[in-house]
Amino acid sequence: MTLKPIIYRIARRTKNLQYWVIAKLVFSALALIRLVPAKWALGFVDSSARILGPFMGRHRTAINNLHHAFPDKTREELSAIAGDMWGNMARLAVEYVFLDEIARINPEFPDQGTVDVHGVELFEKIRASEKPRIFFTAHMGNFELLPICAAMYGLQISALFRPPNNPYIAERVAAARELGSGTMVPSKVGASIALARILEASGNVGVLVDQKFPGGIKTTFFGRSCESNPLVPKLARQFDCDVHPVFCRRTPGNRFRIDILEKLDLPRAKDGRIDTGQTAQLINDVVEDWVRRDPGQWTWFHKRWQTGSKRKIPLKPGASAIR
Repeated sequence: MTLKPIIYRIARRTKNLQYWVIAKLVFSALALIRLVPAKWALGFVDSSARILGPFMGRHRTAINNLHHAFPDKTREELSAIAGDMWGNMARLAVEYVFLDEIARINPEFPDQGTVDVHGVELFEKIRASEKPRIFFTAHMGNFELLPICAAMYGLQISALFRPPNNPYIAERVAAARELGSGTMVPSKVGASIALARILEASGNVGVLVDQKFPGGIKTTFFGRSCESNPLVPKLARQFDCDVHPVFCRRTPGNRFRIDILEKLDLPRAKDGRIDTGQTAQLINDVVEDWVRRDPGQWTWFHKRWQTGSKRKIPLKPGASAIR
C-alpha cells in the first residue's frame, strides 16, 4: 500500500478543517456586525477597508491596472480610486448580512426604498414576452441586487455565479443569493448546457461578463488585449435572442441605482448570424463605459488582462452544443 492515498486523505481533511475554521470566524464576525444598524456597520467596514486595502498583496495589481487604464491620472488620483474600490468590496461582503434590509424595492414607486430602478417599462415589456433573453452585468456596486430586483417585477432570471472556494461560506452565500431571485446556476462543468436549456424553454439568464477567461475570445478592454468569456455571444448566436445590459451602482446615502437598458444591436457575420467575436468586444465596450463613469466601483485587483492559458466551455456528451 502506497502512502499517496493516505497523504491525499490527510491533506483533504486538513484543508476541510481549515475551511471550517475560517468559515466559523467569518460567520462569528458577521453575527457581531448584524447586532449594529446596517448604516453604522457598512460605514465602519468601508473606512477600515480603505485603511487596510493598500497593505493587501492585490493592491499593487489594482494600482498597476489603474495606471494602464488612466495614464493621465496622478498617483494620488489612482490611489483614491483604489481606496473607493476597497470600500466598495468591503460593503459588498457585509451587505450579504443585510441583504433583506437593503433590497427594498417598491415596484409601484421605483424612486422609493433603497434601490432606484430605471427602465421599469422594459421590465414590464420583457415580462409580457415569451422570448428568451440574456442579461449581462459587471462586478460593480452590489450586482447581487439585479436578480432580486427582476424578481420584484415578476421577471425570473437564472443567474450564473461562481461559488466561493470555501464550501461552508459558499453554502451561506448561496442561501443569501436565493432571496427573492430566480434559479442560481453554479459556474462549473455543465453550466453552459444548463443556461442553454433555460433559453430553449424561453427563460431568462443573467451573466457577469467582466472577468478574465483564459483561452476565450481575443478582445480589448481599456485599450489592452485580454481574453473574454464566449458564453454570452455563443448563446446569443444559437438562440438569436436579445441581449440586455443591466448594471448597478452605489449612490449617496447607502442607496443603489439599477439601470436596465435596451437590447444591444448585435453585430452579424455575412451569413446573418451573430458574430461572436464582435459581440464579445461590444460587451467589453459597454462595461468599459460603465467603469469609466465610476471606476471606484469596479474590482481592479483582478488580473483581467492576463492571457495565454487554455480553457474551453465544457459540454456534456449528448447535450445540445453551444455553437
